[in-house]
Amino acid sequence: MEHTVAVTAEDLTFAPTFNVAVPFIDRHITEGRADKVAIRTTRGEEVTYRELVQGVNRAGNVLKDLGLTPGDRVLMVVKDDPWFVYVFWGAIKAGFIPVPLNTLLRSKDYEFVIADSAAAAVVWSPEYDSEILPALEAVAPGPAHRIPTEGDGKTLRSLLNAASPELEPAPSTALDDCFWLYSSGSTGNPKGTIHLHRDMVVTSQRYGIETLGVTNEDVFFSAAKLFFAYGLGNGMTFPLWVGGTAVLFDGRPTPETTFDVIDRFRPTLYFGVPTLYAAQLAGYDGLNPDMSSVRQCVSAGEALPPDILHRWKERTGLDILDGIGSTELLHIFISNLPDDIRPGATGKPVPGYEARIVDESGNEVSTGTAGRLLVRGQSAARAYWNNPEKTEATMYGDDWLDTGDTYVSDESGYYYYQGRSDDMMKVGGIWTSPFEIEAKLMEHPLVLEAAIVGRLDDAGLLKPSAIVVLTDPAAANEDLENELRTLCKKGLAPYKYPRWIEFVDDLPKTATGKIQRFKLRTLLP
Repeated sequence: MEHTVAVTAEDLTFAPTFNVAVPFIDRHITEGRADKVAIRTTRGEEVTYRELVQGVNRAGNVLKDLGLTPGDRVLMVVKDDPWFVYVFWGAIKAGFIPVPLNTLLRSKDYEFVIADSAAAAVVWSPEYDSEILPALEAVAPGPAHRIPTEGDGKTLRSLLNAASPELEPAPSTALDDCFWLYSSGSTGNPKGTIHLHRDMVVTSQRYGIETLGVTNEDVFFSAAKLFFAYGLGNGMTFPLWVGGTAVLFDGRPTPETTFDVIDRFRPTLYFGVPTLYAAQLAGYDGLNPDMSSVRQCVSAGEALPPDILHRWKERTGLDILDGIGSTELLHIFISNLPDDIRPGATGKPVPGYEARIVDESGNEVSTGTAGRLLVRGQSAARAYWNNPEKTEATMYGDDWLDTGDTYVSDESGYYYYQGRSDDMMKVGGIWTSPFEIEAKLMEHPLVLEAAIVGRLDDAGLLKPSAIVVLTDPAAANEDLENELRTLCKKGLAPYKYPRWIEFVDDLPKTATGKIQRFKLRTLLP
């Protein structure tokens, strides 16, 4: 049969003709889910699986009618709503390449991506006019087709209404290019990662089903947005793979808004990031959310400090599954398990993935020794678009991918995050993990967030410096600084305590919630 995949514990075997839109979208009609709600939005919209199929088909036909050719890129700056789902899957089904972009970027960022991708079309939500329109004007000639989702004149809404609801899937294979995601660009310009038709199947099956145990009874709510890899899986591919229901929220995730969504829509699975979990804990008593519908919470983006895990369990009765994923591997590839959670550990490799830790020469290190984390799995991106040097530096032979993270493993096979490879620092000649110090600082009840960067002392030696966000900014004083230093001295090796502590209102982060330590380093004396 065409467009099918056979699943075993050892492998996923794809039919010779395989367009991934068929198993994710079309099959729900033949499996009897036509009238089931596939998407609910916080604006009160409901989309059944029948309406989903028709919306996807109409969007695919709109793109075909524009005269696009197979493989053309379709940039998407679209908020989390049904338009996103229609355009993304419609492009794939019609043989084009959807490229969802971070909706928080500025014009100069969009200008770079528009030029870099050589896209044929761009679709955007009108909320982003002020950033998208100047970027389009700045790139010549730029995309030939420019379509807002709604508004006056030619819009996606008007074009969909006139398009056919029937669409044959474009012929493709599991190893053909399918969609791109641009990396967060935390250390430079974003990079276009090229993903294949098989990749979303791999993450949805290996992490969604085999790790989380998702089913068609689940209701999925992701605070992380659809435009990046973590949110794309949580809020779209996982529910569509099993025939569940996704709750889409197009606003800013805060403790107030996320708890409101949970109260109203009763999700069974909740996906957040450490920064948001910390903020939710800080506001928990005042908001008093009802978490009784949730059976599992998940965290990624940055390593989850053990103190947040413990306090979340105390307040909600729920565990948080911490894991690590990346744009290049599409979703989480090392994770704790529902029945195997080790505080402070990222966990063990997800089924279908392999991991190893190597030194600067590429040799595997011994257990207990820190090194660079390499990962191999079927969801890995094929390459970076238009960037052969970075592709060669990151994507090794035998399909190993350098994550850019420093890790250490123990005798039981658990992996422990030590920081980004370029964030590690030598203190007194000993490699020191910023995350370890940050986690210790966050044990203090007044600390909401913390970031550690290296700073030179008067002797020109590198020492840890702490930048701290408090739950109560008015509590900042010298006595609290001394308390935090003492906490670190007692709980860590003596040389690891922060020599300097600065209190700030917030920390710079990527869209995925990762602290941008390179920006903090530029502010140091």
